[in-house]
Amino acid sequence: VQLQASGGGLVQAGGSLTLSCVTSGSMYSINTMAWHRQAPGKQRELVATSVGGRTNYADSVKGRFTIARDNDKRTVYLQMGWLKPEDTAVYYCNAYGPGYDFWGQGTLVTVSS
Repeated sequence: VQLQASGGGLVQAGGSLTLSCVTSGSMYSINTMAWHRQAPGKQRELVATSVGGRTNYADSVKGRFTIARDNDKRTVYLQMGWLKPEDTAVYYCNAYGPGYDFWGQGTLVTVSS
């Protein structure tokens, strides 16, 4: 399975942006879809997951970000609102489950103050 992320860019603080990640294969068989991010000089962190109809978020993005999964379109979205400069990072989509772990190439989000 290949993952193609897009939608990154430059946005002002307080603004919004939606990332998309398209998978090359069916998402119906994928257990978990997730978004991670890595800020300059920091470790990669888990931002949000979608599994079995349930979603989970890092405390730092709760109430501001929404992960949405559309299996028919083979796409997972990350809707980001009320963006802060500390949200600046490369965002990666990830599909994983028993015996597999696939990553997209990353898309850069820059939030200016």
